[in-house]
Amino acid sequence: MNIIKLSGFLFIVSMLSTTIAHARTRIAVLNFELNDITSLPNTATELKRTASMAPLLSETLSQIDDYELVPIDNNTQKSSNASFGYLFHFHDLAAQLGQKYAADWIIVSQHSKPSFLFSYLWVYLIDVKKQKAIARYDIELKGNHDSVTKHAIAALTKKLHLTINKTSHP
Repeated sequence: MNIIKLSGFLFIVSMLSTTIAHARTRIAVLNFELNDITSLPNTATELKRTASMAPLLSETLSQIDDYELVPIDNNTQKSSNASFGYLFHFHDLAAQLGQKYAADWIIVSQHSKPSFLFSYLWVYLIDVKKQKAIARYDIELKGNHDSVTKHAIAALTKKLHLTINKTSHP
C-alpha cells in the first residue's frame, strides 16, 4: 500500500517538474507608437504601417516554440498609457501592466519617423519581474514598403530572441 502511494507521489512530482521545466516564456507586445516629426506627420498610410508592426512582431515571436504571446487589448493599453510615450519611458509602469497579465517580458516600442526616406524602430525589452529594461534596440528602416517593415521586424525578432535566451539561460 505504501509503495503505491509513494509511486503515485513520485509520478505527480515528475509531471509537475516536467511542466515547470517546459513552461513557455510569456511575452506581451504593446502597440507601436508613431513618433512622426516629418513636415506632413501622421498620414493614414503611416498610421496603418505603424499599426501593423505589433501584430507582425507578435506573429514572428509566436513562431518560436519557447514563447507564448500574452494579449493586452487596445483599451487597456490606451488607459495604461497616460500620454504619448508614457509606458515607453516608464519601464516600471510597463512592467506592472505586464504583471497584471502574468507576462515574463513586455515589449514597448516607438516608430520614429524623422524623414520621408527613413525611420527607426525604438524598442525596449522589459523584464517584468525586475521591472526594468534589459535591452534597447534601434533598427533603421530605409524606405516605407511592406518588405522593409517585414525585414525590420524579422531583425528585431532575432535580437529579442537572443537577448531573452541569454538572460533566461546565462
